[in-house]
Amino acid sequence: MSAAVKYTLGRIGLFVIVLAALWFTDLNVFIKLMLALVFSAAASFFLLKGWRDEMAEEMAAAAERRRAEKERLRSALAGEDEEPTNP
Repeated sequence: MSAAVKYTLGRIGLFVIVLAALWFTDLNVFIKLMLALVFSAAASFFLLKGWRDEMAEEMAAAAERRRAEKERLRSALAGEDEEPTNP
């Protein structure tokens, strides 16, 4: 499973857990949702640090691959590529 999917599901899970904990309080539904959003965001900052770092590394690697492919295509279009490489 990709790191982004794990992190996203973790954030949603934390939100649901906090909302369930607040559900039986005597507050407006909108206030419950807003509190759940704020508390789950704060909790995810600490609890999901590993998954967030893993996702950031995965995204950085993908960006680097895209940058290298873009540079390879630019050099090929400029005629600087001597031999086309087939994947």
